[in-house]
Amino acid sequence: MERRLGTVTIAPQVLLTIARLTTLSIPGVALMSQSLAGNVGRLLRRQRLSQGMRVRVEDDVVYLDLYIVVEPGVNLLELGREIQHETSRAISDMLGMHVGEVNVHIQDVVAPTADSQPEEVCEQ
Repeated sequence: MERRLGTVTIAPQVLLTIARLTTLSIPGVALMSQSLAGNVGRLLRRQRLSQGMRVRVEDDVVYLDLYIVVEPGVNLLELGREIQHETSRAISDMLGMHVGEVNVHIQDVVAPTADSQPEEVCEQ
């Protein structure tokens, strides 16, 4: 006799939290972008949205859009690929769900601070 234990339900917010924490842990990512466009998308489509992220689950496949602001001096293509790889791996490892897409949208680059800019040499 097989005993049924019930179901396991994972809230969409869990996906967003994993994606956010993974993305922010990658060197070169300054912060998640805040986008008004994302809020409009939530009203028009049935998608879960959090600061700088959008997640859609179709047939147990996860689709992510990540909107980020990066630090200066970073190779943007390499950073985007690393975010895609690490976010996909984290969701697969933690939840056992397949990730169909991780779209990385680089919204801006943080302006360098005065401390990080080279000093000008004054000749006397």
